[in-house]
Amino acid sequence: MTSMYFTEEHHLFRKSLQDFLKKEVVPHIESWETSGEIDPSIWVKFGDMGFLGINYPEAYGGLNLDLFYTVILLEELQKINSGGFAAAVWAHVYLAMTHLNAEGDEAIKQNYLTPSISGEKIGCLCITEPFGGSDVAGMRTTAIKQGDNYIINGSKTFITNGVSSDYLIIAAKTTPELGNKGISIFVIDRATKGVSATKLDKLGWRASDTGEIAFDNVSIPASNLMGDENKGFNYIMQHFALERLIMGINAHARAEFALEYALQYMSERHAFGKTIDKFQALRHTISELYADLEICKSYNYAVANALNKGEYVVKEATISKLKSTKMADDVIYQCLQFLGGYGYMEDYPMARLFRDSRLGPIGGGTSEILREILAKIIIDKKEYKPAT
Repeated sequence: MTSMYFTEEHHLFRKSLQDFLKKEVVPHIESWETSGEIDPSIWVKFGDMGFLGINYPEAYGGLNLDLFYTVILLEELQKINSGGFAAAVWAHVYLAMTHLNAEGDEAIKQNYLTPSISGEKIGCLCITEPFGGSDVAGMRTTAIKQGDNYIINGSKTFITNGVSSDYLIIAAKTTPELGNKGISIFVIDRATKGVSATKLDKLGWRASDTGEIAFDNVSIPASNLMGDENKGFNYIMQHFALERLIMGINAHARAEFALEYALQYMSERHAFGKTIDKFQALRHTISELYADLEICKSYNYAVANALNKGEYVVKEATISKLKSTKMADDVIYQCLQFLGGYGYMEDYPMARLFRDSRLGPIGGGTSEILREILAKIIIDKKEYKPAT
């Protein structure tokens, strides 16, 4: 079935990426997971291979490839068993850089997108706030125009790459009295006076830095505005479709990795005179998990194909994240059980997978928020439309 989407060129790309990750990333994962810091030199290596610019224009150093190359990147990043490292990569490439490419003017693209593709600059996307969570419209951070500058005050939290990034894409209210119709998007250099960050201590995603960021009378040029003033909410909603599909794809990929590992373990683990993959109760559980995985994987590929064609897939991407992240948690929970006591040991991959996977139903819009979005679409007949 996957031959519908993947060509021979895709398969060659996957093999090249696997070889690169095995050589340049896997040997360092344990160190990065322990220290909570990723060696900055890896970014330029990713850039040199073109992995940071897969679907971006060639004019800025990108490869301008179809979305299924992105699918491959996401899947293979999940299979090195560091949700934190994977998150650091896709938060840069598909959260921060998506806004640069879509809303940035030529100067912003030259100053930020080009070095982002080469790995010389790393970005983060700052939307979530300490008092807002998934309520984007309720944000309190403001950007008030004064002459040729905007003055930004407020805070953001749970920001992946929030401490180590070179620049920040930030959403703030330029016209607070308009609510969600008064939000705008800006790019800010990390070194700008008044920007500070505190690293957060997390259950999982240990290799990535997640920060709480404060903006204290931060003054930036008006030219740092991206897109039109007060159109930020529409931009955010439009790009959420990609973010949620990414998290759905991440989920099916880590579930697949967990299941493959568990099957290999079960084929070697003996109990009562036979390998444990011969016990009917376990075999039937595996079958159910595999079926759930395949359903989500096939659905995610179909949504990726639609997005690749330019279709607006807010509903479909929301379903992808809602169902796939739940499936991944269920699969990984059961795979840990298959390993028994070893599943609970840090020397085996399931403990980390278990922790890292738990963020799936939370980040990028909680499952509760996603259900309400779907209810509005299905029951209230609400229509979400692309930003114009």
